[in-house]
Amino acid sequence: MTLAGLTVKNIGHNWLRTVLTVLGVAIAILSFVLIRTTIDAWETAAKHGAQDRLSTINRVTFVMPLPKRYFQEFNGERGKIEGVTHATWANWFGGKHATREGEFFANFAVDTDSYFDVYQDMAVPPDQLAAWKEDRQGAIIGEALAKQFDWNVGDDVTLVGTIYPGEWKFHIRGIYVATKKSVDRAQFIFHWDYLNENLPPDRRDMIGWIASTVDSAGRAAAVSEAIDKEFDDEDVQTRTMSEQAMNKEFLGGASAILGALDIVSLIIMLIMMLVLGNTIAMGVRERTQEYGVLLALGFRPRHIAAFVVGEGVTIGLLGGGLGLLIAYPLIEQGVGRFLEENMGAWFPYFSIPPEVAAMALGFAALLAAIAAGIPAYRATKLDVIDALRRLA
Repeated sequence: MTLAGLTVKNIGHNWLRTVLTVLGVAIAILSFVLIRTTIDAWETAAKHGAQDRLSTINRVTFVMPLPKRYFQEFNGERGKIEGVTHATWANWFGGKHATREGEFFANFAVDTDSYFDVYQDMAVPPDQLAAWKEDRQGAIIGEALAKQFDWNVGDDVTLVGTIYPGEWKFHIRGIYVATKKSVDRAQFIFHWDYLNENLPPDRRDMIGWIASTVDSAGRAAAVSEAIDKEFDDEDVQTRTMSEQAMNKEFLGGASAILGALDIVSLIIMLIMMLVLGNTIAMGVRERTQEYGVLLALGFRPRHIAAFVVGEGVTIGLLGGGLGLLIAYPLIEQGVGRFLEENMGAWFPYFSIPPEVAAMALGFAALLAAIAAGIPAYRATKLDVIDALRRLA
């Protein structure tokens, strides 16, 4: 019988308690993985946002518009901004599904000519893109949105406006596929001209923001400064930053929530460690006589400590492995797919990062070893005679 064999035998001393402890660890690991995956998915847009794509917004606040004429400072030979390769504009619409108003999805009125030149990480089949450009009421939607509402190319869709009241009718002309993790796969995109021509005169010719690409990500800061300088003398000043920087700024509004989730995930692991420590301590007390026999047979205190720590680590790894086995189908195919399809604006890509899985398994083993530390230390201090005389 080897030390490892004795450790495994010790685990089977009380199978019911061992199974319940493993299940408890598995649930803790599952919760940890879900929370950490949620945080990672929330931060994905900031992590993978383009550094060579800039967003120009109203300096006061994002929700205030810009005059459409500002766009004339950008695109191609019309532009005055050195370093800008493509530019486009867009406007938040704020529409909702006519019969499922509780289901949120992003919807924008955009520049028909150049929007997909700037956002090349949204792949649209050429024939669908051409059909969209020809249809004043045409719309292009993300693959996740198409699945969420069971929409197909050719369908007629009505959105109810909130910022722009009324019923707005569209024809689905295309479905885009995201080629980067940072892209929301559930957007609804239509012609800005269709929106503009149906607005009251005092609300026309205004846009939400200007998006532009630069010839080098290294020049993004300098180009941003040059863009804002162009409008310093205008009534409405601008603020320009990279897409990645803007995503991080938006994410900053949720920093308190992310911080709270971080703390909750650590508390869950701490609770798991306490449960393991209590279970291992109970096992050590029950096997005091057995350890006394082992010491009498010539085993050293370090061997006893190895048994106890080995038992704890084994239970931790079993629970951690089981938790991951449950987490992958539940998160990857269940929760993750639901969030991507229904909350793609916040969770464009929801999948367990490999580093989170490795961290969870590592924590399970490490915290189990720490939890076994005190019972192991006490076991090494057992007196052979007292241990043999003690009743479990």
